[in-house]
Amino acid sequence: MSLNQVWEAASASPFTPLISKNSQFSTGFALLLLGFIFTGLFGLNRSLLSIASFGVPASLAFGFGAVFMICAVGVYFLIEACHNLIPGVYCSILLYIYLHSAGPIFTAVSSNAHQLYALLHCIGFAQNAMVQITPDGIRFSVEEGRVIQGLAFLDKALFTTYTFNLPAINNENENPVVDSSASENLDYPHFVVSLSALLETLKIFGIGDSTATNSMRAASVQPSNVSATSAFTAPSLLLNRSCTFQYLSHGSPLSITLAETGVKTICELTTYECDEGDLDIPFQRDGIIMKIIMRSAWLHNAITELGATNPQVLKISASAKQEPFFTLSGSGGPFSESLVEFSIEQDNQSSGNPSDLHRKVLTDDGTSRSRATRAKLAPTVTETFLVSPPSSMGTRIKQDYRFSFIQKASHAMAAANKVSIRGDRQGVLSLQFMIEFDGTGAITTNTGSRSIKEAPASTVSFVDFRFVPMLDEDELRDEVTHDAFE
Repeated sequence: MSLNQVWEAASASPFTPLISKNSQFSTGFALLLLGFIFTGLFGLNRSLLSIASFGVPASLAFGFGAVFMICAVGVYFLIEACHNLIPGVYCSILLYIYLHSAGPIFTAVSSNAHQLYALLHCIGFAQNAMVQITPDGIRFSVEEGRVIQGLAFLDKALFTTYTFNLPAINNENENPVVDSSASENLDYPHFVVSLSALLETLKIFGIGDSTATNSMRAASVQPSNVSATSAFTAPSLLLNRSCTFQYLSHGSPLSITLAETGVKTICELTTYECDEGDLDIPFQRDGIIMKIIMRSAWLHNAITELGATNPQVLKISASAKQEPFFTLSGSGGPFSESLVEFSIEQDNQSSGNPSDLHRKVLTDDGTSRSRATRAKLAPTVTETFLVSPPSSMGTRIKQDYRFSFIQKASHAMAAANKVSIRGDRQGVLSLQFMIEFDGTGAITTNTGSRSIKEAPASTVSFVDFRFVPMLDEDELRDEVTHDAFE
């Protein structure tokens, strides 16, 4: 019989003590009284016979009576005395008993802290981050001025062990509805920590060195050749490290323990209450009018090229019916306006003369266009190109965003393999980056050059950025003029 079967069989026959808890006080008191009586009788007649008659029973009565009295009133008397004399000690005793009986709310162990650092580094543009612990992972959210928000989700698959004990106060609902879109609305533990301190903690053993090397790979969109992994490469050196997250109870610090070859570092980050106004920037998932999926390196290179002219505004223009189909332009800076256009390649047109087909698409009203022809009306660098503007916008979507805010997502652009560019009817822009880690925990840089069968086992994570559009161009001009006269 296995240990599990023994455990399940024991649950059917629970242990029942000979003396119940309610009778322990009376039993202990009776045994102590009997011990005093036997002791008195033994004192009146000290002989060898009285030792067996009164001495041994008195000792046994004192021993068992003291145990029953301690079990009945000893702990309660101690707590009550501490409550009357030292209230702080009373609270500490109760808290200690509760915490060690219930266990910590959250404990997770990762064998590779590099993955955690890489994801959190993507949203490291803010000082503090709101943390929410869920059964599926840890959610980190940062924002600045209520116009830009970064979301990073550390999935439970990134940890070797993940234990989440939902507090009893959250179990009032019998059938809570849990899904990925509304998990943040549930009453899961949430608090605010210093994100910069957390990143510095994860860098104690030099984790950031390998991340900086991986962030430079987006300088070229051409896939690089992966060298053979050796014992001296950065991913291999990170395998012997472990990172443990623990959140004991509401209000307790977030404990992070880093261990490497016998060296252990424990950091406790102070947690703060979340403000009532800390809400996500609303993004209408049922009102998406633009969805473009492409390699993240293309977007990173385009933002880098536009940033050379130091623009103030990033203009996004997309159309599914006429050229240019997808453009990014920077304006408002001290230099001239710059433009990056993602267009179709005429060499990829398959039927007849490419220029004739392209001219037919531009002059046709769209009623007789075939599905095969419409499928070619997308920039070559995109995998998905869906643009459906509302009638009020015409045939083209145009939105303006603060360029400096878009640049805050540059770390995610450099680390990600793909990016999903989405826009809703309100004009909110969502950049969702897909970051893939291989079996060693390093960021995968050339998934496009290998087939799925050749690629090793990997873990995919997502980082999401949301941007509020600029509604009035005069607002930027007034701000620039105000800064010039200060």
